[in-house]
Amino acid sequence: MTLQDLIDMKAAALEKARNAENAEALEGVRIEYLARKGLLPKVMQELKNVSPEEKPMFGKTVNDFKNELAERIKTKQAEFAASGTSAGAGFDLTQPGQWQGLGTRHPITQITDRITRIFQTLGFTVADGPDIETVWNNFDALNTPADHPSRDEQDTFYLNNGDLMRCHTSPVQVRYMMEHKPPVRIISPGRCYRRDTPDATHSANFHQVEGLYVDENVSLADLKGTLSYFARELMGPNVKIRFRPHFFPFTEPSVEVDFTCHVCNGKGCRVCKNSGWIEILGAGMVDPNVFQSVGYDSSKVTGFAFGMGIERITMILYGIHDIRNLYENDVRFLSQF
Repeated sequence: MTLQDLIDMKAAALEKARNAENAEALEGVRIEYLARKGLLPKVMQELKNVSPEEKPMFGKTVNDFKNELAERIKTKQAEFAASGTSAGAGFDLTQPGQWQGLGTRHPITQITDRITRIFQTLGFTVADGPDIETVWNNFDALNTPADHPSRDEQDTFYLNNGDLMRCHTSPVQVRYMMEHKPPVRIISPGRCYRRDTPDATHSANFHQVEGLYVDENVSLADLKGTLSYFARELMGPNVKIRFRPHFFPFTEPSVEVDFTCHVCNGKGCRVCKNSGWIEILGAGMVDPNVFQSVGYDSSKVTGFAFGMGIERITMILYGIHDIRNLYENDVRFLSQF
C-alpha cells in the first residue's frame, strides 16, 4: 500500500462516518476500520514493507487516520444520542429515567458547621484569615518565645520570603483584635499546617476551630460555662466535662478540657483507653502580653480563648480510626456520611 492509497482510504472512511444514518451504520464503520481485525490494524502490519523514505510520513498518516476517525465516530454518536436516534429506533418516552444519587457534605464540613452553629447561639461570629501568615501574627503576638519548639523548621512550613503556613487559626484572633475594639466574641474555623508525619492520628494539613471572647470582667467561670454548654450541645445532655491544668504560651492560666467518653458514658472502654474521658480541646485566659501586642489595655479587659481539632472530634463522633480516611476521597467511605 502506498501513502496515496492510505490517504484515499482515510477520506473514504471519514465520509462513511459522516454519512452514517443511524448508530447501527456508524458501528459498522467503526468495526470495518478500527476493530481488532479491521482495515487499520492490517495497514499497521504493512508498515514494515514501506520504504524507509515514506515510513515516517506513513506512520504519522496512520495515527492521524485513527484519531480523526475515532473522534468523528464519537461526535456522531453524541449527535444520535442527543436526537434520540439509536439502532434504527426512536427514543422510548416510557422508559424510566436513570437518576444519579445526590452528593453530600464531607464529614469535616458537617462537624465544622455543627460546631459553628452551637457557638453562634452564644453570640459568637465567624472570623476568617489567610493561610499564609507572618511570623509576628503566628508566634510573636501570641507570646510564643523565640526558643519555642514550634518555631523550628522541623515543625513549621516556612516560605522563602520569611512568612509561613499558619500552625493554628490563632493568628485570626490577632488580626481581628488589631482591627476591632472590645467587646470581641469570635470563632475562627480553618485549615492549619504542621510538619507532622502522616499516620492514623496525624496529618500535615488539618482543621481547627478557635474561639475568643474579650470584654470587661470576663472570667474563667465564663469559659467553663461556655464550654460546658458546648459539650452538652455536641455530645448530648448527659456528658460531663473536666478541666486539667496545662500550659500554652498565649493563655494564663491554661487548661486541657476533657469530655466523658460518648461510647461508654464514662465507664471506660477501648476508645477512651479505659479512662472514661476523651481530650477534646485546649483553653485558657488570654495572657496580658497578647493584649499588649494588639493594643488592648489588659487593666480594663480580660478574655478567654479555646481551640480544638475538627478531625479529632469527627473521628470521635463517627468512630473513625484512621485520619487518612478523611482525605483519600474514597466514595465507599464518604457515602456513609
